[in-house]
Formats: sequence, C-alpha cells, structure tokens
Amino acid sequence: MKPMRLSTFRVFGAAALAVALAVPAMAQQPAQSAATMDAVKSRGTLSCGVNTGLAGFAQPDSQGRWQGFDVEYCRALAVALFNDASKVRYVPTTAQNRFTALQSGEVDMMARNTTATLSRDTSLGLDFLAVNFYDGQGFMVKSSLGVKSAKELDGATVCVQPGTTTEQNLTDWFRSNNLKFTPVIIERLEELVSAYVAGRCDAYTTDVSGLAATRSAQPNPAEHVILPEVISKEPLALAVRHGDQRWADLVRWTHNALVAAEELGINSKNVEQAAANDQRPEAQRLLGKTGGLGQMLGVSDNWAVNVIKAVGNYGEIFERHLTPLGIQRGPNAQWTQGGLQYSPPFR
Repeated sequence: MKPMRLSTFRVFGAAALAVALAVPAMAQQPAQSAATMDAVKSRGTLSCGVNTGLAGFAQPDSQGRWQGFDVEYCRALAVALFNDASKVRYVPTTAQNRFTALQSGEVDMMARNTTATLSRDTSLGLDFLAVNFYDGQGFMVKSSLGVKSAKELDGATVCVQPGTTTEQNLTDWFRSNNLKFTPVIIERLEELVSAYVAGRCDAYTTDVSGLAATRSAQPNPAEHVILPEVISKEPLALAVRHGDQRWADLVRWTHNALVAAEELGINSKNVEQAAANDQRPEAQRLLGKTGGLGQMLGVSDNWAVNVIKAVGNYGEIFERHLTPLGIQRGPNAQWTQGGLQYSPPFR
C-alpha cells in the first residue's frame, strides 16, 4: 500500500502540548458541600453543569430550551426534589472549566460527558457516582481521505481538546502503535469541530458518541467516517463534590431508578398504573408503595413515579436523544440484554 498523503498545518509547539497534557496537580479544595440538598431546596432551583453544545447530549434548541441525554438527568433530579422539571439552571461548561465549576459551587452536579478516572476521583475533590453512558474513544475522518483504519493515520494531524482523557489516550495509542501524529489543540468544542470541517486536521478524535453527534450535525453526514478502532474505555459519569453523601445518594439513586424502571418494564406511559396495580415487591418499593425509600433519600416516597413520568426510563431517554444519531445501545443495554447498565436492588 502506498503511503497516504496527509496535510500538514501549523499547530501548537511541543511546549504547549506538554503543558496541556500535564496531569492536574491537587486541585483547590472543594467548596463546603455538606448541605447541598438543603441549599438547592432553599434556592428553589438546581444548578446543573452540562456541555456547551453536543447534539444528543446537551444543546439548546431554537427556542433556547436545553435538550439531550445529559439534560434529562438534570430534569430528573429537579423532579425528584421539586416535582418540577423546569427548576433547573443549565450552566454550559468546557472541558477546561467543568471541574472548577463543580469545585467552586457554581454548579450542584455535573451531568456532562466526563470520564471517571482514578486521578480525577481522588485529586479533584469530586465523587463520580454512576456511569450513565459507557463509551470509548475513536477517530473520525472525511470519507474523501480514503482512510479505512486508524492505523493508516501515521503522520496525520489530529484535532483534540486539551485537558481531557482523550488527549492522553491519543498520545498513548500512537506511541504504542509506533505511529507519529501532530496534534491540533483547541479548547472550545465548536471551534475544534470547525477546524476539523475546514481541513485544519486530518482526523478528529473524541468519544465515539461525540463523533456520532458531530457527524449527525453536518450538512452531509455521509462525508464523514468513524473509523472502527475504539482505543479506550470512557465511562461517562455523573459527578458531585466530595463530602456530601446525602446529596450523592440522591443523584446516584435517581440514575438507578431510571435503569431499574426499564428493567421492570415501567415507563412514562404506564408508571401511574404500575404505581397503583403492580404487585411485584421490587416495583412497589421503587414506586414508593412500600419500604419508605424516598424518605431515606430526603424526598417523597413517590419521587421515582414523578421522575419516570416526567422523563421516562433509561431506555426511553436513550431512544429519544441518542438513537436518532445512530448510536446503538451496545454496552449501555440492560444487563439482561448483554449490556452493563445494572441497578442495585431497591430494598
């Protein structure tokens, strides 16, 4: 096979790359968070950190209303607290400022495509509570380039965001495969995608879900190809500040309620009927008929009924926002269907 001709462009130097790739040192101590739930209830709104704009996950529509898979988690938590999905202030965060926004108390939780890692979990003063989307990093190129495999990208320029696990994975993968590349490092997602579309780089790398979202937003999605290699594990997780277990429990079990509801066949259309008539012990506890589990979380016993009625179960949320982008359930299928989504018991 003849070597592929790849474009070369001016990019950041090695010094800038070294700074961008550096693992953050111990972050500033998180804001006092022991009474997050009380503060949110007193304020009357939930402050939720989301992406600045990623199709299918978090993006304002033409009326400025936020929509997407991650957005539904913000709405679900607002329903659990206030029985009102509108009680949310959405705070767009970049890859660079998302952790600071949570540490400082600007947001109460982060429902944003963010990978849980050991260093982030231990050094940033945060807790990653529940993996709501299992993902992996990939590459996208223009079909006109004729590339069929990431291993054909030797010498390529690659668009990547700084301050992400994506950036380190990119370096590790090329090194382990004895390939060379030149990074094009741009912080803001919109500018990064524009650079890729304009031809400033040969390939764009991020989580496969993000690649699918970007491709779907292009005028002609068929002009872009997601290559078959998945080079990492990217468990995207909900996060809160460390040190407030009461708040963490509510966020974690809100996710679990969405997953458990799908497993039990309970959805937005039948949840009220199920609450009245379902005799299965697990369903009765989930829906607040027995067990008093809501009180243990600091909310009403029928909180899960309200949440499921408002946003649906996990499968409904996925189908509404991600299936239209061509994203398959894969590892995000229920454990009963060979996937990894699995709720601990409601008891």
